[in-house]
Amino acid sequence: MNNGFKLLKEVEVKEINSLAKVFEHEKTKAKLLYLGNDDTNRVFTIGFRTPPEDNTGVAHIIEHSVLCGSRKFPTKEPFVELIKGSLNTFLNAMTFADKTIYPLASKNEKDFMNLMDVYLDAVFYPNIYANPEILMQEGWHYELENKEDDLNYKGVVYNEMKGAFSSPDGVLMRKIQETLFEDTTYGVESGGDPEFIPDLTQEGFLNFHSRYYHPSNSYIFLYGDLDIDKYLNFIDKEYLSNFEYKQIDSEIKQQKPLGDRKYVVDDYPISEEDSEKEKTFMALNFVTGKGYDEEVHLALDTLEYLLLETQGAPLKKALIDNNIGKDVYGSLDTSILQPVFSIIVKNSEEGKKEEFEKVVDETLRNLVKNGIDKKLIEACINITEFRLREADFQGFPKGLFYYISLMDSWLYGKDPLIHLQYDGMIEKMKEGLSTNYFESLIEKYLLNNNHTSLLVLKPKKGLAEERDKKVKEKLKAYKESLSNEQLEEIIEETKTLILRQNTPDSKEALETIPLLSLDDIDKNVEDLSVKEECEKDIKILWHETFTSKIAYINVFFDSTSVLKEDICYLSLLTSLIGKLDTDKKSYVDLSNEVLINTGGIYFRSEVFGDSLDANKYYPYVVGYSKAILDKVPNQLELLSEMYNYTNFKNIKRIKEVVQQLKSRIEMSIIERGHQVAALRLNSYYSPASKYIENVSGLEFYKFIQHLEENFDSEINNVVAKLEDIKNKVFNKENLMVSITGEKEELEKLKANISILTDNINNNKYEKQVYDFKVEQKNEGLLTPSNVQYVAKGYNFKDLGYEYSGKLLVLKTIMKLDYLWNKIRVQGGAYGAMTSLVRSGNMVFVSYRDPNLAETLKAYDEIVKYIESFSTSEREMTKYIIGTISELDSPLTPSMKGEKAVSMYIRHITLEDLRKEREEILNATEEDMRKHADLVKAVVSKDFYTILGNDKKIKENKNIFNNLVTVF
Repeated sequence: MNNGFKLLKEVEVKEINSLAKVFEHEKTKAKLLYLGNDDTNRVFTIGFRTPPEDNTGVAHIIEHSVLCGSRKFPTKEPFVELIKGSLNTFLNAMTFADKTIYPLASKNEKDFMNLMDVYLDAVFYPNIYANPEILMQEGWHYELENKEDDLNYKGVVYNEMKGAFSSPDGVLMRKIQETLFEDTTYGVESGGDPEFIPDLTQEGFLNFHSRYYHPSNSYIFLYGDLDIDKYLNFIDKEYLSNFEYKQIDSEIKQQKPLGDRKYVVDDYPISEEDSEKEKTFMALNFVTGKGYDEEVHLALDTLEYLLLETQGAPLKKALIDNNIGKDVYGSLDTSILQPVFSIIVKNSEEGKKEEFEKVVDETLRNLVKNGIDKKLIEACINITEFRLREADFQGFPKGLFYYISLMDSWLYGKDPLIHLQYDGMIEKMKEGLSTNYFESLIEKYLLNNNHTSLLVLKPKKGLAEERDKKVKEKLKAYKESLSNEQLEEIIEETKTLILRQNTPDSKEALETIPLLSLDDIDKNVEDLSVKEECEKDIKILWHETFTSKIAYINVFFDSTSVLKEDICYLSLLTSLIGKLDTDKKSYVDLSNEVLINTGGIYFRSEVFGDSLDANKYYPYVVGYSKAILDKVPNQLELLSEMYNYTNFKNIKRIKEVVQQLKSRIEMSIIERGHQVAALRLNSYYSPASKYIENVSGLEFYKFIQHLEENFDSEINNVVAKLEDIKNKVFNKENLMVSITGEKEELEKLKANISILTDNINNNKYEKQVYDFKVEQKNEGLLTPSNVQYVAKGYNFKDLGYEYSGKLLVLKTIMKLDYLWNKIRVQGGAYGAMTSLVRSGNMVFVSYRDPNLAETLKAYDEIVKYIESFSTSEREMTKYIIGTISELDSPLTPSMKGEKAVSMYIRHITLEDLRKEREEILNATEEDMRKHADLVKAVVSKDFYTILGNDKKIKENKNIFNNLVTVF
């Protein structure tokens, strides 16, 4: 069959159970790789090598913009129309330092073909050449509606990157590359630096696309159970055959070694209220060979984990013991031609940089001279191998991760399969247990390296305000330099853009987007039930599913015997278990045993809200564990040892864990600001959320912050509390066990169940009834961030309304029509979403939002939108399909087991799921309008929380009941 492609190579990749076929398109030399297997979660991706030359973010802005309409699909945002109405299991686009990729996945083959068609048309025939408003909306533009207004910058990527540059951890990673790659593409920010994004012109924007977005520069990927000839034929006939071969200069130049180590000191912003003490980051960075080298990719990754991530990590321990910083972690970036290995110290001082270098050098030399602990090496090889073979990507399609991995060699002209064929490298590492292999890696890549840098990133008060002032002055001066005609031109451009944004797509344009019918939807729900078993008086919940002989065993301890005022201590306890000594082992030996015998064990405080009663919830401490079948007895022994025998004698170690915990929470707050704001808001009116806020929200962070600042004076009291809570929680009466696996795994658990109960205490403790009051706090949460996360909502069950599957369709409509257009397209925020759960909590929240009061107003106005909601039958079908798509997100075996147990605890039956699905499939536009009263009741309660820029929040302080400094 002549499909336009030539087969270059066919090879079995047994590590991932696939047959790889490497093709080249005969006319354009486009590269295509197919990984054939029985996975029905099919993946298509097209990627291009896109090395930027400046900081304007052109590669990133094009990634957004090509999805704003194309030749065959002329709607304003085909991407959104696909999210609304396809069964995709993944649909996105991503900009890396040197490549841009467009991945999608679907289990429905008709849908998969539709999505692929839209994506191919988008990258090769986008509407950016005809519509300058696309760059204005997605990248940046001058905003001016009236002559007397201030001139502003606006744009989705502009605000996204303002948010990204608010996170010191994000700034650090960008600066690391800048220090090492001064002469190549890696020295610039592919995502765009807000200071330079407004330098991007329409001409530069279009030139970048026409230069790089050509089949001759493309890397196409297909994965899963499909007829490859059919797809090759389609891709050739519909797209590639329309182009001629073109010699494209997208070469990625190699940075010559710097020779002497490069030292750079830079600043990052903190708020005026924040202290500069111990807020400095330091990073020692090494360029380590090539990304296509399998040793760099896997052995060096294992070495990084060994030196800096495990509980016994020797380099991390040396840096903490020498008081260089309060948190230490590592990074290995293999997604670029010349990978970077970084040793990062957080919560330090600039004056410690010489000592930092000295401790790293001495520790590494000692490890080479005296050898690394063989148990630690074995532990790290085992966990690396376990993760590769398990291939658990938290529900994301496997094919997506395989594509990203193979691009680490394919993009640079090397064999794309190197990193997927990992067996040889695993064997080489195992053989290295009896040699000095890992010590030689330290010598080769770290000690004898002439391409390194040391970056110091220190806090500076007022830096955000300084930058803001500079932008305002620049805009003011520019406005003053403009003639009346030029001002009118900007006003006209602003109006044209707003008109385009406010004008709905025509019926004809919308009908070009391919759509499934409701007949394509599976009417059945997946069986996520558990079977109740009992062994030696212990309740076992078994979710039966194929797990490749891995036993996912979790222990659940009811934690309602803990006093209300001690709830925060639960998460401190779970954070310490596994990181402290037990009565039998040091924490280093314990960590090694866990990594040698299992795929990991960790404990967490969880809360399950009752689906029937908004005020009922069930708190547990859960120990999560996984191991291959033969290792189940070891798995249970280690679980038991952790909850029975963890001791709190090593005060120094407790302090280290508390400092690291505080550091890690700080890192996550800005990154997940929308979740922090939404949880804080829910805690005002939802008892379950109030409990969660105490164990994983801002309330818990404040508890840890206080403990770290007053550690020496409070530790005796804290240890007494931890002992008390440990006894109350880890108790036979509180225990329930879950297992995900087949019959063989269940029988293995039953045969060894006594390991979990032999040494457990059996005392009786009084169960608590928690009384959390409703409080309308309406807080402004002050951070140095340049953007906001605006949350508003309430519990609709408390207002007399009931949950229905139809509400999920309304959620899809609100998110992908009203909020997308109002908050993202018109408001310039990176995103906005609606959270809606069975127990009644409904929250609107924005992400990386330049606005504040305007967003609250938009939430209030959503009621009018719902009251007058009107759409065609075709569009309604689209919303229903999009809702089902979200509901049917693929789950890994462990995720299925966890969901099944959660449903059991929350009293959700399969019948409830069937009813919910039926309500979704039968939803009408009239049903949506009927829910306007419910939404009105929620927004009218006027409960909100905003996390964001301290200056912006203070300018609006009259709308808040309370201002809270976060850090």
